[in-house]
Amino acid sequence: MSLVRARVLTPDAERQLAEARDALGDLRDLLARIPAADEDAATLAASIRQLDDLFLLVVVGEFNAGKSAFVNALLGQRVLDEGVTPTTARIQLVRYGPAVTTEPDHAGGQVITAPVELLRDLSIVDTPGTNAIIRKHERLTREFVPRADLVLFVTSADRPFTETERLFLETIREWGKRIVVVVNKMDILEQEDQRGQVLDFVRTVATQQLGVTPEIFPVSARLAFRARDRDPEAWDASGFEPLERFVQQTLDDAERFRLKLSNPIGVGDALARRYQSLADDRLALLKDDVAAVNDTEGQIALYGEDLARGFELRMTGVEKVLLEMEARGHAFIEDTLRIGRVFDLLNRARMQHEFEDRVAGDAAAQVDRRVSELIDWLVEQDFRQWQALSARLASRQREHADRIVGGSDIGSFHADRAQLLESVGREAQRVVETFDRRSESRALADAARTAVAATAAMGAGALGLGALVSVIASTAAVDITGMLAAGVLGAVGLLIIPAKRRRARSQLREKVTALRAQLVEALRREFARARDRSTLRLVDGLAPYARFVRAEERRWLTIREALAAWRVRAGQVAARPSPGR
Repeated sequence: MSLVRARVLTPDAERQLAEARDALGDLRDLLARIPAADEDAATLAASIRQLDDLFLLVVVGEFNAGKSAFVNALLGQRVLDEGVTPTTARIQLVRYGPAVTTEPDHAGGQVITAPVELLRDLSIVDTPGTNAIIRKHERLTREFVPRADLVLFVTSADRPFTETERLFLETIREWGKRIVVVVNKMDILEQEDQRGQVLDFVRTVATQQLGVTPEIFPVSARLAFRARDRDPEAWDASGFEPLERFVQQTLDDAERFRLKLSNPIGVGDALARRYQSLADDRLALLKDDVAAVNDTEGQIALYGEDLARGFELRMTGVEKVLLEMEARGHAFIEDTLRIGRVFDLLNRARMQHEFEDRVAGDAAAQVDRRVSELIDWLVEQDFRQWQALSARLASRQREHADRIVGGSDIGSFHADRAQLLESVGREAQRVVETFDRRSESRALADAARTAVAATAAMGAGALGLGALVSVIASTAAVDITGMLAAGVLGAVGLLIIPAKRRRARSQLREKVTALRAQLVEALRREFARARDRSTLRLVDGLAPYARFVRAEERRWLTIREALAAWRVRAGQVAARPSPGR
């Protein structure tokens, strides 16, 4: 049915209504992407459907405040049951019909029809008491309020604005509803000053709770019904005339259209604010997570830089051994290439043995010691960094173990975050607990030995790194002493022609220098690879948590911006003057 069955909307009204539907449809889609809680999505969907129904006047208040009696007095017929106990056990929707009938609806409420002219333009809802003994009644009331186009809040003159009523007013205020306060049972107050005190109290509390002063109507539903039924003289004393005039005249077509349009817009705005607040809370939590991720990644980067500096410092010790071996090689060449040793040069085996003894010397043991120190340092640094990562993730888990923001865990955000933190932290802890320094050191030493052997194009076998260096040096010695032995045939010429002597010496020096450079480069390359593997493992270990945090931050920033933009758009739709019919 149309917004108001009996009337046709103007083109301007139709356009404004279409804009409201489009805006609310976009909000529904936005909330679905979050996703919003099922009850919130249902509330918005119900409010959108309300655009196509009659104006909905919802009556709320505590049980025994006289809500049902008030509705009967407003209608002029005893349509609803009355009593001193909670008689309204479910939502009762009263609308126009040729006769008084009562039927259950699909949602568990009741639809009551009555032949009352007022009901041709609006429907009235009587709700269970806000303080009903059966808590389900109160839940029904709270869930139905968002559908209201206008709320009539009925309180009793003998117990005005109890604590539960004041709390319920806050709930209504959250939905941005227009509220009219009805103070029922005013006839029980005999003194005028008593009535004044009650109304002043109601006005003060309502203003405090709502932020604005609502229309307040002091009435006696009992006298009003008696006046309509059999005693017209009771009408003036009932105080119903101003309220009835308000309902019939103040709520004219334009005002009903405005309230009807602002109802779902107000519900949408309340939901948008709610999820904006949720986005703010999530972003506040993620801000700490982002800072933790950035800090951890920064620490890993610094760790890599520290490793590079520490490696070079320690690698200098290894290189020093090889430089000293190179210097001894140069001295050996200078001492050997002289005329007094011509006959020694003819003995290749002797020259090779002398080279190994004087040049290689204890280089193997020194290389082993220096490289072992370097490996132990690398392994220890790797272990400490995993310890730091494990401790940081454990700290994040402890810090926010009980911090669940935004109410229910919408979109499984907290579950996903906690699971990732636990998973990544567990993996980091597993690495720490199972870290085998001996195994790590052995693997690193084997890799270094393989790299050196590959560089020298020979098999490493079971040789240690230092022994391998010695073998490579001895292999070089074969070449060197071979050159020396071959050159002895022209020894006299070599000594006579300085240029040839310098050339031979230069070639021999290049051999020893190349050996040292070859070994250093192989070690440096392998240890740099080990350093990169170490940092990459740490980055990979943190990556799932880091990806989640950054993706969620982008997601909630987008949601917050989209909700803010929607509220601006909805405010523009609601602010337009209500078109005539």
